[in-house]
Amino acid sequence: MNSVQLRRWIFPTLLVLIGSVVCARLGIWQLDRLAQRRDFNAHYLQMKSSEPLLLPVLDDLTGMEYRAVVASGVFDHSNQVAIRNQYFDGQYGFHLLTPLILEGGTAVLVDRGWIPAEGNSTPEGWSRYDEIGPVTVEGVIRLAREKADFTGKSDPELSGNQVKLDYWLFPNLLRIQEQVEFELLPVYVQRNPKPGVDMLPIPVQPEIEISEGPHFGYALQWFAFSAILFIGYPFYLKKQLKIDPNGMNTGEVKK
Repeated sequence: MNSVQLRRWIFPTLLVLIGSVVCARLGIWQLDRLAQRRDFNAHYLQMKSSEPLLLPVLDDLTGMEYRAVVASGVFDHSNQVAIRNQYFDGQYGFHLLTPLILEGGTAVLVDRGWIPAEGNSTPEGWSRYDEIGPVTVEGVIRLAREKADFTGKSDPELSGNQVKLDYWLFPNLLRIQEQVEFELLPVYVQRNPKPGVDMLPIPVQPEIEISEGPHFGYALQWFAFSAILFIGYPFYLKKQLKIDPNGMNTGEVKK
């Protein structure tokens, strides 16, 4: 390859090499996603097969998401909050998170379920859903969230004379802890639906799909693209050099 050819092909070659590396890296990323999915599936199945915990316990609950729990106590409706942007059967609404005061004075937030946004634009309307007296709650452990996974959006800070936030985007337990006087457990409980009971708030459990998803297939595709670029490009380059051995590429057509 002479100097003219070198100058002509150095930039396309760099682009092909970069593209090959990027495709390979995307394939590795998909394999990482697959490993994460497998870890989640194993954790979820282990938690679902474990005996329900009776709260409160001294165990590290943050490592037990989706494990069944049973908690008895009294709801503190004066400190409950609502999570925005929740839908049920296509209808917009909120999820009510209410502190359940446990034996010993600690509390756990309980996601009691969905309520419609209509008629509940202020906390005063929530009183119609109060559960008075001792209750026993069955549900699963869920972890707190502080912000959106992709956008990084979080709940606003208090402003003006605000002493608490009533409406939240996420179950941010650390910040909710700041506006209550009792100690909250580091997880919250998502209440189980009761068969045949259709009363507000409506408990909702997430639908978890136990599969490996498309990650392995995507990984193979990205590795194939990388191989095509890395292995196929030299043959293409060799063919082009034979067509234009002088590297001039004048565009003239010989008759």
